Amino acid sequence: MAGVELSSVIKRYGDVQVVHGVNLDIKEGEFCVFVGPSGCGKSTLLRMIAGLEETTEGQITIGARDVTREDPSQRGVAMVFQTYALYPHMTVKENMGFGLKMNGHPKTEIDQKVAEASRILKLDTYLKRKPAALSGGQRQRVAIGRAIVRGPEVFLFDEPLSNLDAELRVEMRVEIARLHKEIGATMIYVTHDQVEAMTMADKIVVLRDGRIEQVGAPLELYRNPDNRFVAGFIGSPSMNFLAGTVRDGAVHVPALGTSVTPTVSLPSDGSDVIVGMRPEHLTLVPGGALSVDLTEALGGVSYAYLSAPSGEKMIVEERGDERSSEGDTVGVAIEPQRIMVFDAGTELRIR
Repeated sequence: MAGVELSSVIKRYGDVQVVHGVNLDIKEGEFCVFVGPSGCGKSTLLRMIAGLEETTEGQITIGARDVTREDPSQRGVAMVFQTYALYPHMTVKENMGFGLKMNGHPKTEIDQKVAEASRILKLDTYLKRKPAALSGGQRQRVAIGRAIVRGPEVFLFDEPLSNLDAELRVEMRVEIARLHKEIGATMIYVTHDQVEAMTMADKIVVLRDGRIEQVGAPLELYRNPDNRFVAGFIGSPSMNFLAGTVRDGAVHVPALGTSVTPTVSLPSDGSDVIVGMRPEHLTLVPGGALSVDLTEALGGVSYAYLSAPSGEKMIVEERGDERSSEGDTVGVAIEPQRIMVFDAGTELRIR
């Protein structure tokens, strides 16, 4: 096992810069997730760590070794891809041991390592099958097993669950989390799905436009985002954002037709701000001027999608037996201590 450190890492394609001076320290044994919207640079950053993309500037260190210019095969990493990349004519056992075979390892060692990996991943009964006879989840486990037998210092996962259906994604999230606990290896995982990030990570790195917006534990980012982007990206459904203006030590929110007094030091009167409220921190009440456009009933919880007369949208979580219906006109009760306030210009959080 080894930690990974990125120091002022930059990636350019010609005149286009896609990664902008990233600094990051991933501790030995951590499960670190890169998350962000499509095109934010997370896969490029992962491929730079793997050596599949050249680092334009900066330094990448794995353990005590500077690997910035090293060949991918010398870095001590193993990568699991989105597309499985299995050889269709080989059995599961042959796929898992192929890398060791090509590097000249003896057959007894290969058999031993494949047996151990198949035990960990519960693939013992599938070793003689070929990929076509496996489900998507089983194929992904074979791809992970192929990485395990190499005994890498760092595991790299590039959106490995994106080709699976919803049920299999949940199952594989559990499998990968269990694998991390069992072998204790450093893992770096790329996803655009913030639910995967929240449920699997020790540390989340939120990226936007090739820059790190914030790094922290899942609940730390959820409870204490530094800016509007992180607040909106972490959490499902997303946080509600409404325009507001500071007046007499409170924030007037036109969409709600009311003022709220959050427990933060507000800027001077007349300042424009953005009020952030998570759906689970709001309660629907009778009256008001908000229209219920749609309700999503998910069993123990429902989500009401609301429109204000100004056109601004909101989502409110509902529990219990009494729930809203499409076409209802409602108001919203707010918990002031739960509100987050962001500067309207910089979108940085006001604390």
